Amino acid sequence: MPMEPVSAEVVQQVADYFNVLSEPMRLKILNLLGSEEKCVQELVDATATSQANVSKHLKVMLQAGILSRRTEGTSAYYRVADDLSFQLCGLVCDRIASRIEEQAKHFRAFSFNGQAEAAMPGPIVPSAKV
Repeated sequence: MPMEPVSAEVVQQVADYFNVLSEPMRLKILNLLGSEEKCVQELVDATATSQANVSKHLKVMLQAGILSRRTEGTSAYYRVADDLSFQLCGLVCDRIASRIEEQAKHFRAFSFNGQAEAAMPGPIVPSAKV
């Protein structure tokens, strides 16, 4: 059954969504917020970056609907509002891990007529000397 063509507007919205998730600091923040809400200062401490930088990324994710915000006194707390974005990142991580595992199998199987295996060092045994 043929799929209906997707409008240019929908394609742009999908691209914008992925663009929000394409920034490493945003992914780091999203990961930190995965299990619980955090205030801006906790995110600043955990990311070892400036408050201005964290706030900039929080604003982008808030506007995209990925995060939600609540205030308590003078503190702002953020949490993941769109669980799909967190699940999407999990799927991508799983796929990357599978690819790395497959590549590792190919590297283990590769040898120059047995020379690569012979050239590999044996296990490292800790020395009794201190």
